[in-house]
Amino acid sequence: MNAPSPVAPPAGGLAEAVDDEQREALIEAGRLLFARPCTFFYASQAINQLPPLAGPEVAFCGRSNVGKSSLLNALTGQKALARVSVTPGRTRQLNFFRCDEGQLTLVDMPGYGYAKASKTLKEDWQGLMFDFLRGRPTLRRVLLLMDARVEIKPADRAAIELLSDAAVAFQICITKVDDVKKPQLEKRIRELEALVKKRTAAHPLMLVTSSETGQGIPELRAELAALAG
Repeated sequence: MNAPSPVAPPAGGLAEAVDDEQREALIEAGRLLFARPCTFFYASQAINQLPPLAGPEVAFCGRSNVGKSSLLNALTGQKALARVSVTPGRTRQLNFFRCDEGQLTLVDMPGYGYAKASKTLKEDWQGLMFDFLRGRPTLRRVLLLMDARVEIKPADRAAIELLSDAAVAFQICITKVDDVKKPQLEKRIRELEALVKKRTAAHPLMLVTSSETGQGIPELRAELAALAG
């Protein structure tokens, strides 16, 4: 008897999975993608210094101290792929990480909304950041990170406006969920769902993660594997 054919994971990610088999196939694809090397290969401080266009890219952005570097490290299973800065708002460049020999590129964007760094998100992201979001044809999605412990800030609302203006697909990823109680997390999810429900560029699936416990990391890997495919 022939072995059964492997289930093809849906291209739309977990939101498109119709049964447990497809979901498991996506989770496994994500595990395999990030079981392979992921390395830093490029940094850019100007729009004319971006790396050449290659495979699909996913950018990570969020307020300073949202846990972006910790999430990237947990995602790739590396302790120091992305440096966790002790000075919020310090990183002012785009950092590119190549996963699985170019099957997917992760882009670490500067944090926004730190008062000592600048007054407004547009000042934080003027020039390079907006031009990158608006004009990078290989950018498949932006993951907008939100801290589960912190209420939605004006800078977060401005970021959603900016992503909408740039006409780039984005997905909410809640971080540090291990540090809040269930009612608080549920409240934050409802608030974020209400905030993005009328945004056509917003992905319908909201990711809920913890870099400390690993919660949601397999699902995040699955979403990225679908984009890499």
